[in-house]
Amino acid sequence: MVRAGVGRRLLGPGTRRPRSRTAAGRADVPPGHRQGPVRAAGRGGAAGGSASRPARRGHRRRRATGGHRGPGWPVRRRARRVDDGDADGGGHVTTTAWRADPYADALRSGQGPLFLRRRDGGVIPLEVERWCETPDRADRSVLGRCRGTVLDVGCGPGRLAAALAARGRPSLGIDVSPEAVARTVRLGGSALCRSVFDPLPGEGRWDTALLIDGNVGIGGDPAALLRRLRRVVARSGLLIAECVPEQVDERCEVRVDNGRGALGEPFPWARVGARALTAHASRAGWNVTERWTLHRRSFLALAPAE
Repeated sequence: MVRAGVGRRLLGPGTRRPRSRTAAGRADVPPGHRQGPVRAAGRGGAAGGSASRPARRGHRRRRATGGHRGPGWPVRRRARRVDDGDADGGGHVTTTAWRADPYADALRSGQGPLFLRRRDGGVIPLEVERWCETPDRADRSVLGRCRGTVLDVGCGPGRLAAALAARGRPSLGIDVSPEAVARTVRLGGSALCRSVFDPLPGEGRWDTALLIDGNVGIGGDPAALLRRLRRVVARSGLLIAECVPEQVDERCEVRVDNGRGALGEPFPWARVGARALTAHASRAGWNVTERWTLHRRSFLALAPAE
């Protein structure tokens, strides 16, 4: 079960709490796809370059933990990243990325504008207002397919995590943005300030995992992300992933941009359509069991391959 409120815990068999230690923030990027530190951002607006369809929110690699203390797992606890061999590569990078002020400010206000700006000047709009509203019909089509315990990867401001909690569904959101985690908690959801590439509670036992709002782009390598989640979800579990409506398969370097001169640091991102996601999933050990589109948003349900 999930207990609401600050300091709540996610309770259940096999869920354990690791010790924590301080470490520099890390990009939520599979090792081997890291970027180095960047120069201070200059001023500039969102104009210029071509705009893509909206991307969603993501999160970056965070802190480190180890060991076990018992069945409880506190909200907003920070953790150690997965060892290099477990995260499909090696190395890490220190960056603000999704913890930069433009993103946190947008979540606090519940309003944009906010973009991911490519190196070529093109922008990918971020749907901050929708993320901060209650679940729409497309979101509810995802919520209705969730079963058992649910892990919301890159939960953002928490609309899905809070809705799952309101339905009595044992669930946990993870996000590397402290502001996103705090907002999720205020809405009544459970959340950890954690990267998907860090050790997670209940690994291998989650019944459902969510990659909604474009979070299949986390780390800039969909195949690596899907391989990671193959180890997080139970063998009988389900992964629901949202993809872009277009048939694209692209990787790019982006920065969070509020259109008023404030920029985050660069990090790798990915955008994939249904065809590309199906191919990446197959290589990562998943089978597509269902596809649907609602309100111009496209989703795939994936099950672990035997």
